[in-house]
Amino acid sequence: MLFTGLYNRTMELAAHPHAERYLVGVSIIEAIFFPVPTALMLIPMVIARPEKVLRLASLATVTSVLGGLIGYLLGYLAIASIEPWIHTMGWWDNYMTAHAWFAEYGFWAVVIAGFTPIPFKVFTISAGALHMAIMPFVLAALVGRAGHFFVIGLAMAWAGPKMEPVVRRYIEYLGWAIIVLAVIAYVIHQG
Repeated sequence: MLFTGLYNRTMELAAHPHAERYLVGVSIIEAIFFPVPTALMLIPMVIARPEKVLRLASLATVTSVLGGLIGYLLGYLAIASIEPWIHTMGWWDNYMTAHAWFAEYGFWAVVIAGFTPIPFKVFTISAGALHMAIMPFVLAALVGRAGHFFVIGLAMAWAGPKMEPVVRRYIEYLGWAIIVLAVIAYVIHQG
């Protein structure tokens, strides 16, 4: 049972005494280069400890914005060195989308980025590369990331503990369904 074991391990780690430290680390590096979204760590943590939702969502928000500032500085100071890596990671189309959004929406591009499936790191690096003013960037990142993490966190605090036994029961089916959907999405995207 592949997904049952992974699910059980994730729930154990979410309740681990150092889980908040892990959340901080993931939140910071996810806003710079890490390909795994912070929400994937936040969700099981809130399900395991729903009474800590406000603390966890706040930690994810603040540390994601700190990571965003590092991504911003990388974009500001070293975009020529980073662009080949953006190509390699397969984020070039997202990077170009971020540029278009900045041209059209400016400040709101960063706010909107907090709610989209486009990796936040693409927007942090783009904001720096395009020399967006730092204070509007920080404010937009705070609004966007807070909205993202608090919506997810509060939804999981409310529904997660009720849904956890259902998810646990059907985790193998859910896991394989997600794999199949990802493959289908990949094939459609390549076609």
